[in-house]
Amino acid sequence: MAQVTGGGAGTGAPGRLRAAVSFAEVPHVAAPVGSDDELLAAALPWLEEGLRAGDLVVLSCPPGTAELVTGALGERAGAVETDDRLCLLDTTVPDAVAASRDLVRRARGTGSGRLRVAGQVRFGDGPLDRRDGLRYEAAVNLLMAVRPVSGLCLFDRRELPAEVLAGAAATHPWVLTGGEVVPSAAFENPTAYVRRLPVPREPIEESDPVLAVDDAPSLAELRRLLRAVVQVHVPDPDQAADLHFAASEIASNAFRHGARPVSARVWADGGRMVVAVTDQGPGTDIPFPGYRPAHGADLARGGMGLWLTRKLWDHVDLVRGPAGFTVRLSSRLR
Repeated sequence: MAQVTGGGAGTGAPGRLRAAVSFAEVPHVAAPVGSDDELLAAALPWLEEGLRAGDLVVLSCPPGTAELVTGALGERAGAVETDDRLCLLDTTVPDAVAASRDLVRRARGTGSGRLRVAGQVRFGDGPLDRRDGLRYEAAVNLLMAVRPVSGLCLFDRRELPAEVLAGAAATHPWVLTGGEVVPSAAFENPTAYVRRLPVPREPIEESDPVLAVDDAPSLAELRRLLRAVVQVHVPDPDQAADLHFAASEIASNAFRHGARPVSARVWADGGRMVVAVTDQGPGTDIPFPGYRPAHGADLARGGMGLWLTRKLWDHVDLVRGPAGFTVRLSSRLR
């Protein structure tokens, strides 16, 4: 059991827990590192303690980091699983959340019943990639709050921009630094943190849209117009079908759950596409909508529109503004 003084583990309350004792009661820890030696000094004790405790131990890192860590583990590496979906490497947030839930279920059959994860943060190069990554890190605090999970997130100062490094302290209740786990003084309520994140605009949104619809007369007509513009501007037929299906789901939500008028704008330049659907309704206050189906595992109950959209588009943002409630979709075209 972890020895904490002055505060409860995982609460962000004042206190200090020595890394040399136990990590088991610390659910979400950021570890800023600046060299391979620092990375190994953070990751190895975390993984080794999990192996000794009988946890299901998972490493989620890009291939180079995974090779570094498993090489240092030596014979013990065979007891550590790898799953790069948890660090958002070439996958979507809904798929990462689903993978985490599957691992939690499997962990219940281990000696300790716990899941232990060490992952390296690498969100991508663009502002929207970084925003989505930080939003995911904030969401983890809620999505896994009541589950037996301990996660160590490695933030490499050699490759991450300042905004992501600052986000580490804001999205993790605990920070591993100087050989100790200490509460993060900058940790924020996850929902409040995400709501204050800026929503970067795509450069193509500064150009004229390829489709502009104000007060669409019906859902069927808006779907038809979206299909036509997607077919013209998305070269890959399979991607075109996916993007149109998801955009149609968003249009359907606007008509069914929002308030008219419903408008739409589409921008495309051969490399990217952005779709914005706006209605006059209040939108949703659900924290992190679309990270998993609205009604859980029972997909027959519906509530999959935003979840599917997050799986099919690279970026999904829900924005309230003077024009109304907007769902903005963005994807790179292949």
